[in-house]
Amino acid sequence: MAPSPADAPGASRFRDVAVRALSAAIIAPLALAAVWFGFPWFDLLVALATVLMVAEWHRMVGGLRRPGWLALGFAYVFLAVLAAFWIRHDAQAGRLTFLWVLAVVWATDIFAFFAGRQFGGRKLAPAISPSKTWSGLAGGMGAAALASAIFTAWSPAGWLALALWGALFAVVAQIGDLAESAMKRRFGLKDSGHLIPGHGGILDRVDGLLAVLLGLATVRLAGGGATPWN
Repeated sequence: MAPSPADAPGASRFRDVAVRALSAAIIAPLALAAVWFGFPWFDLLVALATVLMVAEWHRMVGGLRRPGWLALGFAYVFLAVLAAFWIRHDAQAGRLTFLWVLAVVWATDIFAFFAGRQFGGRKLAPAISPSKTWSGLAGGMGAAALASAIFTAWSPAGWLALALWGALFAVVAQIGDLAESAMKRRFGLKDSGHLIPGHGGILDRVDGLLAVLLGLATVRLAGGGATPWN
């Protein structure tokens, strides 16, 4: 029996993209509002996300049967959460810096997804995530560089410096994505959870963000509290 038009690969891809876009359209405004208004909304949202991430990691690794993996994941999540609070609650540039982080991570995710699907090509890490390609990484880096450079409107830093920071943290975001994919593959899971239609669990949605937060916190510590705006 011939497949119906609704079962064709193109229709399936369209449904996948539509579901992902709808989920993002709901989540993104909530995240932006929390970042914009700060305490207590940001803190409450991050606290809720932390509980969900810890629960997902606990399920992924099999709970107390693997205490080492459990502790490693918990430490990673909590350090990233501490970085999020430190970055957002900076009195001088917390709001702007966190909005920049979101812009870079979201630009990376969106354009890596579409560039990878459009151009395909050589796989980035086929043993970990067969769907990721070098073309997708290049698309994500370019989009992140552009999104970052736009912030020169509010920063004394030059556009080239911000573009380079954006491209660098696009790579960091992809590393975070691949690290989570490696963990899912190790434990035989497709998604960390099923909370977000089209995206999987919370960890699936914020894997790149967690890595970028830790990376930016490391840069700030090394630079005595400096941000890309200084």
